[in-house]
Amino acid sequence: MTMQQTPLLMSRILHRGAILDPNVEIVTLRENGTHRQTLKTTSQRVKKLANALNEFGIKEGDRIGSFMWNNYRHLELYQAIPSMGCVLHTLNIRLSPHDLTYIINHAKNRIIFVDEDLLPLVEPILSKIPTVELLVVCSEGENGKLEKKNQIDYEKFIQEHSEEFIWSNLDENAPMGLCYTSGTTGKPKGVMYTNRSTYLHTITQSMTDSMSLSAVDAVCGIVPMFHAMGWGLPFSASMLGCKQVMPHRYMDPERLVQLMSDEEVTISAGVPTIWQGVKAVLEASPGKYDLSNLSRLTCGGSSPPISLMRWYADELGIEMVQGWGMTETNPLGTLSRKVAKRSHLTITEEEQFANTGKAGLLMPGLEMEIVDENWNPVPHDGESVGELLIKGPWICSEYYKDEQPDKFHGEWLITGDIAKIDAEQYLIIADRSKDLIKSGGEWISSVDLENHIVALEGIRQAAVVAYPHPKWDERPVALVVAVEGANTTSELILEHCSTIFAKWQLPDDVIFVDELPLTSTGKIDKKTIRSNLAEENYELPDLRSG
Repeated sequence: MTMQQTPLLMSRILHRGAILDPNVEIVTLRENGTHRQTLKTTSQRVKKLANALNEFGIKEGDRIGSFMWNNYRHLELYQAIPSMGCVLHTLNIRLSPHDLTYIINHAKNRIIFVDEDLLPLVEPILSKIPTVELLVVCSEGENGKLEKKNQIDYEKFIQEHSEEFIWSNLDENAPMGLCYTSGTTGKPKGVMYTNRSTYLHTITQSMTDSMSLSAVDAVCGIVPMFHAMGWGLPFSASMLGCKQVMPHRYMDPERLVQLMSDEEVTISAGVPTIWQGVKAVLEASPGKYDLSNLSRLTCGGSSPPISLMRWYADELGIEMVQGWGMTETNPLGTLSRKVAKRSHLTITEEEQFANTGKAGLLMPGLEMEIVDENWNPVPHDGESVGELLIKGPWICSEYYKDEQPDKFHGEWLITGDIAKIDAEQYLIIADRSKDLIKSGGEWISSVDLENHIVALEGIRQAAVVAYPHPKWDERPVALVVAVEGANTTSELILEHCSTIFAKWQLPDDVIFVDELPLTSTGKIDKKTIRSNLAEENYELPDLRSG
């Protein structure tokens, strides 16, 4: 053995930024103004928090829940809990009481940290979560003093404790984070991240051909910190010493744009619906906001339309980076950047944008494959479609206390995505397996239809779902949100689609709606759309006509 066997522990990288750049700020948006504290202050408070948890009796491996927005205290949990050898269980604030109760009990959380304005969502289930011994309330003084049994204010919880703490010397495979899937099918499933997996993910995420993060960045993480660990950005930014800008609960597009302008944000991350909302604000008030420092936006959760990517590039000079991943992949699997391949020197700008519309290139250290129903690999020709499999050092190998053998094939995670891989090795997501439309024995991609519809001027959002048909098994139905005042018709949309889709692939119906339902992670909720259509006894036009 010639090299040191240093364990890959989060405690070895999470506190680096505070040592190198102690005066860089963590900024959290408030009702009026902002809360600001330096990385040095954050580091001191993180150690006070660790001492408070230690004194309470928290041991290595214990699960500690957070029911919080993106803010400075949540970041303190992100740094303290993994470093002391415990598990940060980020609780999705948009889950139903039933699912929330289930995952708290399944994880056996001992303490839950909750933002004061989210207390009304937690208090009704307190009698149903017996393992929770203490609720630590993160208040802003909005509702007076806290005097309830087994509840304590965050600042009171940490205030008397030392600013010195020696981090635990752990096995690198020790757990550090727990995230549950949003439970669209069956019960939510837990994915336990380890120190080793998240350490490697954090370093890879910062690479130039990945999110290209550095200490000079001001990072605005809009993706919730309760969703797949905020896509890992709080860890990467803490390691590098980035300025971190957090919106708390103030997620309306106007406030987000103003925040990014005021704090000179250089990179931000969120789902496509966020960036469509920001675009609408900027179009409505040209020249009002200064986003000259903003160089790139990372977009995930679902595929953004190429038209949206082009708008940001052409109008603002901002690169939109599409990523693919899932809770089970920690979450970063692939990224698609406009300059990610050497071939950008020889291909047209149109071809470059076509590549950014793909799910992207595999992150170093991971392997992926697409297979047929017999698990045989299919060609990487950009045309052949197969089930997407992935494996690597930050990919889930099993669910937490929940055997799901149908989700794994040997060393591979079965993602549930139907995909293509082209000759340049770009991943192209055709659809989620449950969202593909099988009509007359042929597959129709709802994603391709949606992206083409949204590219039409006057369309804000689109969702295409399968609806039962007595002859063809299933037929596509499009639900569309139009831009206010736009003169857009069903006929215009179908004519637009017919330019690249065969007649049998076109939606049987186009339904205009005011809004589309979203999942707890901000994706369009197709399960709810299908359910709503069934409950409304919706009939396809060809059924009505005979």
